[in-house]
Amino acid sequence: MESRIRVLFLILLALTMSGCAITRNLFGSEQQSAPVPAEDPGQVIEPQVERRDIREADIDTENFEIGAFVGIMSVEDFESNTVYGARLAYHVTESFFVEGTFGQTDAGFTSFERLSGGAPLLSDSDRTYSYYNLSLGYNIFPGEAFLGESRAYNNALYVTAGVGSTRFAADDRFTVSFGAGYRLLLTDMIALHFDVRDHLFDTDLLGEEKTVHNLEGHLGLTVFF
Repeated sequence: MESRIRVLFLILLALTMSGCAITRNLFGSEQQSAPVPAEDPGQVIEPQVERRDIREADIDTENFEIGAFVGIMSVEDFESNTVYGARLAYHVTESFFVEGTFGQTDAGFTSFERLSGGAPLLSDSDRTYSYYNLSLGYNIFPGEAFLGESRAYNNALYVTAGVGSTRFAADDRFTVSFGAGYRLLLTDMIALHFDVRDHLFDTDLLGEEKTVHNLEGHLGLTVFF
C-alpha cells in the first residue's frame, strides 16, 4: 500500500513540474514574439505649414533726374522778377547727388533809375540775367510724409553748394551758389521740388566793387529715368 502511494506521489510531482515548464515556455515565447518597438533615429518630423507667396515692392533703380522749375529771383539792386529754368541731377548714392541747373530772368530797374528819371543804366538786352551752376547735394533728412492713414510719400530735405557762371549786363561772372530744398516723390518716378538758392558774385556795375547776393525761390517738377 505504501509503495502505491509513493508511486502515485511521484507521478503527481512529475506532472506538476512538467506543467510549470510548459507554462514558462509559453509565456516566454509570447514575450519574445512582441518586442518593444525602438525609435527610428532617422525619422524627420515635417510640420504641416502652408507656404505663402510674398509680393515684394518694386524698387526703382533710376539714378538720373531731369525737370524744369519756375519761381521768383531777386537780383540785388535790380528788383525781383520771374525766373525759370531746367535741372539735371545724378544720384551717386542715397545721400549724395550731383546737379546741374540753368536759369534765366529779367532784371528790373534800380532805385537810382526810378528816382532820377534819367537814361536807363542798362539796355533791355543787358537786363537778361542767366546762369548755370554745377552743385553737389546732400540729403540730410530723408524719410516719409504721410497724407491721411493710407498714403505715404518718400521725401527729403537737402542742401546744395556749387559753382558756375552768371551772364548779366553783357558780362560773365564767376558765381558761387548755396541752397536748400525739399523733394517729395509723388510717384516712384515723379518728384516735386521746392528750392531756395543764393547766387554770389563780385561786380562793380554801380561803380563800387562788391559781392552781391541774388536770392531765388522756385518750384519744380522732375522725372527719374
